[in-house]
Amino acid sequence: MITPRTDHLIDLALDEDAGLGDVTSRAIFPAAHVSRAFIDAKQDLVLCGLAVAARVFARVDPGLQVKPLARDGDRVKPGARVLRIDGPTASLLTAERTALNFLQRLSGIATLARRFAEAVADTGVRIVDTRKTTPGWRALEKHAVRCGGCHNHRSSLGEHVLIKDNHIAAAGSLTRAVTLARAAAPHPAKIEVEAKTLAEVKEALRAGAEVILLDNMTPDLVRRAVAVIAGAAVVEVSGGVRFATLRDYALPGVDVISIGALTHSATAVDLSLDLVPPRRQRR
Repeated sequence: MITPRTDHLIDLALDEDAGLGDVTSRAIFPAAHVSRAFIDAKQDLVLCGLAVAARVFARVDPGLQVKPLARDGDRVKPGARVLRIDGPTASLLTAERTALNFLQRLSGIATLARRFAEAVADTGVRIVDTRKTTPGWRALEKHAVRCGGCHNHRSSLGEHVLIKDNHIAAAGSLTRAVTLARAAAPHPAKIEVEAKTLAEVKEALRAGAEVILLDNMTPDLVRRAVAVIAGAAVVEVSGGVRFATLRDYALPGVDVISIGALTHSATAVDLSLDLVPPRRQRR
């Protein structure tokens, strides 16, 4: 989870928040002043981002000692301590907000993903994310989706062919788009085609699509499309699916439901950092 890109994101965030220093903390606390702090959950949540939060503290000051008290993917209750930090007080406070920003955002995604995963646990349908992620955060946010028990769709445009409505419009037809893609794409790449109507579903099947994305269809139309596909392609449902309607779409024959809201609409959860009296103070 900690990659050069993660470090770059952390450095950008720290430069944004503390690039000019932490005037308040440095004015109040000398370098020798040390404290212990805990990050606590303030609500029921699924954790994600502990390693990133720990890395934030390390980037601010290698003298800060961080001990995880839980693991990514754990469901925790209000009051649970999830991370302990010991070291220079000023450094600890400088890192506080950036560490919490990562942890609250990623845990929010994991918490929402867990709700979706549990809602279809008995159906055999996979819930997957999309590319509707925070720019630069995709790997972290997709990790959070997995921590919540859901799955990842493609992480970039280079992973497999997904022919959407604008590709079809520009190519002239669905069949031509599939033909051109199959001729030029790497041989292991699967061909997925977006279909909005039963006519497009049938055309995608004739063109040899291996995955058919049923876009913005009603549950009844999805049932009819599944009957037409009859196991000849993987069936993905996307567009217009909300938590309240999720079970309506988790139908027999549907393999995957993709939910952009897992990342683009997840609400940050409530975690806070609280200091305890310092173990020692030296001047």
